Amino acid sequence: MQGQRVILNCTLLGKVDHYVLEWFLTDRSGARRRLASVEQQGSKLQGSVHDTKGRSPPYQLDPQGHLVLAEAQVSDELDYVCVVKAGAAGTAEATTSLRVFAKPEATEVIPNQGILSVMEELAQEIATCNSRNGKPVPQITWYRDGQRLEMSIRMKPEGYMTSRTVREASGLLSLTSTLYLRLNKTDRDASFHCAANYSLPSGHHGRLDSPVFHLTLHYPTEHVQFWLGSPSTTEGWVREGDSVQLLCRGDGSPSPEYTFFRLQNHQEEVLSTNLNGNLTLEGVQRGQSGTYGCRVEDYDAAEDTQLAQTLELHVAYLDPLELNVGEELSVFLNSSRTAVNCSARGLPVPTLRWTKDSVPLGDGPMLSLTSVTFDSAGTYICEASTPTVPLLSRTQSFKLLVQGSPELRPKEMESQAGDGWTEGDEVKLVCSARGYPEPQLTWSHRGGTPAEPSFEGQGWVSSYLTLKVTSALSREGVSCEATNALGKARHVFHFSSVAPQTAQAGVAVMAVAVSVGLLLLVVAAFYCMRRKGRPGCCRREKGAPPPGEPELSHSGSERPEQTGLLIGGASGGTRSGSGGFGDEC
Repeated sequence: MQGQRVILNCTLLGKVDHYVLEWFLTDRSGARRRLASVEQQGSKLQGSVHDTKGRSPPYQLDPQGHLVLAEAQVSDELDYVCVVKAGAAGTAEATTSLRVFAKPEATEVIPNQGILSVMEELAQEIATCNSRNGKPVPQITWYRDGQRLEMSIRMKPEGYMTSRTVREASGLLSLTSTLYLRLNKTDRDASFHCAANYSLPSGHHGRLDSPVFHLTLHYPTEHVQFWLGSPSTTEGWVREGDSVQLLCRGDGSPSPEYTFFRLQNHQEEVLSTNLNGNLTLEGVQRGQSGTYGCRVEDYDAAEDTQLAQTLELHVAYLDPLELNVGEELSVFLNSSRTAVNCSARGLPVPTLRWTKDSVPLGDGPMLSLTSVTFDSAGTYICEASTPTVPLLSRTQSFKLLVQGSPELRPKEMESQAGDGWTEGDEVKLVCSARGYPEPQLTWSHRGGTPAEPSFEGQGWVSSYLTLKVTSALSREGVSCEATNALGKARHVFHFSSVAPQTAQAGVAVMAVAVSVGLLLLVVAAFYCMRRKGRPGCCRREKGAPPPGEPELSHSGSERPEQTGLLIGGASGGTRSGSGGFGDEC
């Protein structure tokens, strides 16, 4: 390979005492020029280089007399002769041919940037492929969609290729190949590229591929498609007020011109002409329903090609709903029959449904209310929709008010103990009512809260009263009354068996007494422990006092103390052995 180090070896067959080895170069004219010589002197070889031919780096000899080319060059591709002179033994020579290989540069392709017509009957220039500075000259092959094209070098209508080889000043070779093809419509998406195949030493080969390229083709329109873009239904319906896209596509290249029109009384009303094949109708109205068309302006198309297509545009609409009653409808309790009608106008014809609190009541425009109760009160909704056009719907509602005297519902309270009430217990009473007009709630006792809507809904209002249970309440009870313009209702809360608080007080006094008695016993026990070890303490003995104890007098005016505690005696007079006691605890 170019640039590699080369060693030319000349081996002497046989043994001689003395010889001279000379290296010659044979040029293209056949003339020899001596490059170097080697002479045997004893056991060593003495060599010298005579002619370098201006080569850089110059020729060299190694210690064995081999000719060395430090970097192989294209100009080194010649015949080299080794001549050995051995005196009486004679003269012999041998020749070797040096071939230098060079890998070409990256393969370059230059495609035709113009528009190529498939209607052309002769082959057209497709691209030019260049492989530069290689040795030996490479071979160029062409590929379409990865498949090799077997091209002739002779000019043919279906296709061929031309080649041109140039020897560069460096001695390397460059090859240029140009591809010609007769194209057809299937080549619009085809990918092309070329490859340079080059040779390497020892029979090996390499390949360098160019980048892939595509062609811009001109071919006439054969088919036209025209359709309604989003949003639309499969039946071609669009909602009034939406923006609608009309899309038109022809399969010609380059993209032809598109003309959009509307047919009215068999006349074309041109709406737009453009190259992208899109027409947007902003905020379509019901009056824009009708027949729309698209025409491809391709003058190269065949005469029997259908270049115009039409479609039907249906604009769906739904007007606001109308009820034969106002926003509120007032009826009396237990009314036998009331009818409400819901009117809807739209296209396609809408379907109607009545609901209350998300519960379906029936289909159709008429709602019949029979046996009206307070539970019938609330908001009724008429919903109109078109199943073939999603999201096209409207609603209208009214509020039903049921007039009637109040309906009362008390919440009875039980005592916390569960077995009756005790005087002083706190109780919370709840009174709920409904009716129309909304009833007012009053209590027979003060402290009731104003009526507020109940969490249960359904028109109920509630009031609360918190009070303490007394014996008077058990006799009289507590009343709640609901009133409106049409009547009133009343309920009395009763408290059965209210126990007085005295029994509970007696129990408390007894508990206190027992606690005090226990405390006194504890104090007495403590005192005995302090007196432990004193004679006569906590013992009752008849007779005279022990020796060493003074005799005490118990007069009414004197009460001697001993160790901080009183010492009592008999019923007056001096203590004697006949009836007195010793020290008393």
